[in-house]
Amino acid sequence: MSMIGKSLVHYEISAELGKGGMGEVYQAKDTKLGRDVAIKVLPEEFAMDHDRVARFQREAKLLASLNHPNIAAIYGLEESDGTHFLVMELIEGETLKNRIKSGPIPVEEALKLALQMAEALEAAHEKGVIHRDLKPANIKVTPDGKVKILDFGLAKAYVGDQESVNLADSPTISAAATQQGVILGTAAYMSPEQAKGKSVDKRADIWAFGVVLFEMLTGRQLFTGETASETLASVMKSEPEWETLPPNLHSRIRFLLERCLKKDPRDRYSGISDARVEIKSVLADPSGVFVQPSIITKPRKKHRLGIPWVAAITSLGIIVAGVAVWYLKPSPPTEPRRVMRYSYELPESQHFTPEIQIAVSPDGSQFVYLTTEGLYLRSVDALDARPVTGTDVDSMQPVFSPDGRWVAYWSQGDGKLKKIAISGGVPVVLCDTGIYVGNLSWSTDNTIVYSDVYGGGVKRVSADGGIPELLIKAELANLGTDGMPIFPQMLPDGKTLLFTNIYSASNTADRQITVQSLESGERKVLFGGLNAMYLSTGHLVFTQVNNNIASLMALPFDLDTLEVKGGPVPLLENTSARALSDSGTLIYVPGTSVSGSGSLRTLVWVDKEGNEEQIEAEPKMYQYPKISPDGTKVALTSNKSGNDDIWIYDLTYKILERLTFDDSRDAVPVWTSDGKRVIFWSEREEPGIYSKAADGTGEAEQIALSTSLLVAPCSLSGDGNTLVVQEIGGMTSIDIATLSLDDDHTHKLLLQEDYIEAMPQVSPDGKWIAYVSNETGQDEIFVRPFPEVNKGKWQISTDGGSRPLWSPDGRELFYLIGRATTEAAMRVAVQTEPTFKKGTPEVLFRGTYLGYYPSDFPWDIHPDGNRFLMIKTTTATDTAVDQQPKIIIVTNWDLELKQRVPVD
Repeated sequence: MSMIGKSLVHYEISAELGKGGMGEVYQAKDTKLGRDVAIKVLPEEFAMDHDRVARFQREAKLLASLNHPNIAAIYGLEESDGTHFLVMELIEGETLKNRIKSGPIPVEEALKLALQMAEALEAAHEKGVIHRDLKPANIKVTPDGKVKILDFGLAKAYVGDQESVNLADSPTISAAATQQGVILGTAAYMSPEQAKGKSVDKRADIWAFGVVLFEMLTGRQLFTGETASETLASVMKSEPEWETLPPNLHSRIRFLLERCLKKDPRDRYSGISDARVEIKSVLADPSGVFVQPSIITKPRKKHRLGIPWVAAITSLGIIVAGVAVWYLKPSPPTEPRRVMRYSYELPESQHFTPEIQIAVSPDGSQFVYLTTEGLYLRSVDALDARPVTGTDVDSMQPVFSPDGRWVAYWSQGDGKLKKIAISGGVPVVLCDTGIYVGNLSWSTDNTIVYSDVYGGGVKRVSADGGIPELLIKAELANLGTDGMPIFPQMLPDGKTLLFTNIYSASNTADRQITVQSLESGERKVLFGGLNAMYLSTGHLVFTQVNNNIASLMALPFDLDTLEVKGGPVPLLENTSARALSDSGTLIYVPGTSVSGSGSLRTLVWVDKEGNEEQIEAEPKMYQYPKISPDGTKVALTSNKSGNDDIWIYDLTYKILERLTFDDSRDAVPVWTSDGKRVIFWSEREEPGIYSKAADGTGEAEQIALSTSLLVAPCSLSGDGNTLVVQEIGGMTSIDIATLSLDDDHTHKLLLQEDYIEAMPQVSPDGKWIAYVSNETGQDEIFVRPFPEVNKGKWQISTDGGSRPLWSPDGRELFYLIGRATTEAAMRVAVQTEPTFKKGTPEVLFRGTYLGYYPSDFPWDIHPDGNRFLMIKTTTATDTAVDQQPKIIIVTNWDLELKQRVPVD
C-alpha cells in the first residue's frame, strides 16, 4: 500500500524513490528541521522479531556514527504505530547503476568516482563498519560529480529472510546473516567467501569495489547468470574477461583490479587504502591514465602484377585471409614496463636513526628501514609500514634473504648477528660478532658475508647459524696501510668478493672499489668509490661523495674478466641512503650524506626542564662536542672540509673556525684544564693522541702513539695531569686506560675485562670515575674510586644507560637512555663524602638527540651546571630542516639504468 501523502511522526512522505530487499524508500519532509530526507520503511515482518529490531538498533547506532562526505548519512531509527523506518540523507542525482546503463564511463571519470568510493570505504573500515552489499545501485553520483554510498552496513544490520528476492540485484539475507554459513550480499557483487557462506571481513568490500570499478570501465556486469545460483557459480569459478577493459589502460589500474579480484581473500589488498593510493598515483601521472604501446611499422614492398594473375591471387587471398583471421589473430599487446616513481612519507611518530639504513627484498616487492623503535617493513604496493616485532633500535644493517622471507641484521646491543622472519617474532641468533659490524650481504648459497670492523675483516657465516669463517683478514691498526674492507658482496661465481676498501675513516678520497679472489687471494682495485653492488644487468652501481654530496653512479662491468668498461655515469644526486634489488626496484632517501651518516646536525642548548635554545652554528656533521672550561667556546669534530677535523665554535661571536688541517682524521677533542689547548685523537701517519693550541697557533704536538686499535681521549683528572682514554683493545671489548701528560707520557690500563668498559668521566674533584659497562648484558652506568678503581664499585643506572656526565659541583650524575637517539636524559643525585651514596634515577627531560655508537660523546654540560649542549640530527634536503623525511620508491628502475648506461 502506498504511503505517499501520509505522515510518520513529523515526517511527511511526498514521493516514492524505490523498493529493495530491505524495504521501500520514500522522499519526505522533516517538518521539525525543515529539510527533505529519505525514509526507508522496513517490512512489517521485521517488527515481529524483537531480537532483530534490537540488533538493527545497535547496528544503526554504529552506522549513524559514520561522518564522511561520500557516505549518505543516517539521521535516526524511528518507530510510529508499529512501523519501523530509517531517516537518511536525501541524495540528489542518479545511481551508478543507471549511469552505467548508457555504456562504459570514461576512464578518468571512472577513476575519480572510484577514488571517492575508496575514501568512503576506508573511513568506514577504520570505524569497523563493513558495507557487505556494495553495488552500483547503492552508489549515487550527485549533479556536481560527488559520490554518495547508500545503505552502508544495512545488509548486516537488517538480517532477515526475504521472499521473492532478485539475487542479481538485491541482497540475499537470512536469519543469521552475520554467522558463518550464511549468504549475505548481492549475488553479482558477492565475494567468493560470501558466496560460500563463510564469515567475511573488509576484504569482501574490496572485492565488490573491484567488481564495481570493472563494470564502470567496461559498461557490462562482470559476473552474470540466468539464475542466482549460476551467478554465484560465476563468482566462484569464472575469471574476469580482462580483454574487455579499455585498450592500453594504465598498468597500475589493471594491477589494482587483479589484486581486488583475487578469489582468495588473503591475496587481495589488505586494506582499501592501497587501492586508493594506486588510483591517486595514476590520476597524478603526467602521462595520463593510458599507456601508448610501441608500434613498429615495416615498409611495404610494391609489386606490379600482370592482369592474368589478378583473379587467381584474389581468390587465393580470400582463402589466406580466412586462415589468417583464424590462426594469426593477433594477441592483445603486451603491456610495456614503465619506470614508476612515488614517495612514502614517514609518519610523524617515526624517526630515522642518524645513520639511515634501508634494505629491499630481491624481488623488489618490499623493503625495511630502521627507526628509533626498530625495523619497519612496507610492501611496495601497500599504504603503510608495519613494525617487525622482535627488533629494536639496535637492529642494524638489515638485509633480506634471497626468498624475501627473512631479514638478517646485526644487534648492536649484544653484539650478535641475527635473523628474524618478516612477520616478526623471536630473532634467531646466528653468531657472535665484534663490537661493530657493517654491511651484511645474503648470498644465494644461504650464507651471509659481513664486515667485522674491529674483529678482523670480512667474514662469512651460514644463514642457519654457525662459526664465522674469515674471508679477508684486516687490522684496524693498519687502516692507512692495508685498508679495511667494508660493503662486501659475493659475486655470482661464489669465489670472488666485491667490496670497498677504506684507508681513512673520514677522507672519502681514500675509498677504493675492489675485487678479490677467495681462491688465490689476488686483489684488483677497480676505481674510487664506495658501497658498490653488482647487478645482473651487467652494471656496478656505487656511491661517490664530493663536497659531502653523495651521488649514485653506475658503469658497465664484465663479470668474466672483472673489468669495468667506460667511465662512471651519474644517476642520482643527493642521497642519504639507498637500496637496490636485482629485479629493478630502487629505494632511496633524498638528502645529503656525509661519510655515510645520512644526516646533518645542529647544536642546541637544553635546560633541565627540556627547553631548547637553538645555537646559531650552521648545520654540519658535528660530533664529540666539548665545552671550554670558561664556557665561551666549543671544540668539536666536523666534516665540513670533506675530512674530519677539529673545529672551534665561539659562542660569543658565533664563529666556527677550523683548528686542524691534516688530511687524516682528527676527532674526539678534550680541553686542557686551563682552556689553552685541545687534546684529540688523530689518524696521521703516526696515529695517536695529539694536542694543539686552541687559538690555532703552532703545530699539533704528539703526546702518545696509539697503543691499540683506536684510542679516544675522554676526560682529565682533577689536577689536569692525567688523561683518561678509552681504547679498543680486542675483538669484543673496549677498555679504559690512563695517559700521563707529563714528559714521560706513561700509559696504564685502568679497567680491562672481557666486556665493554667505555666513556670514562672523572668527577670534578678527581676522586671518582663514572663509565659505561655491558657486564650485565646491557649498557649501564657504574662508578668507581679514581685512580684506585678496585676499592669500590656502584651501579648507577637501573634500566640501561650510557654517556655519563658529572655536574660541575659533583653532586649529580647525568646519563642518556637510548642508542640511536636519546629517549631520555636521566639524573641521579650522588654523595661522595664521607662515603659514596647514590639516589634513585629520575627522568630529567626527553627528546630526540644524537647518541649512536659506543664511542660517541654526543653531549656536554655547561660550567654553570644549568644547561646541556646537545646535537640534533636531521636529514638534509633542499627544503626545511624539520620536513618529515621521505622514502622514494622507483620500480622498473633497471630500464632507466640500461638506457643511461648501455652495457654493449
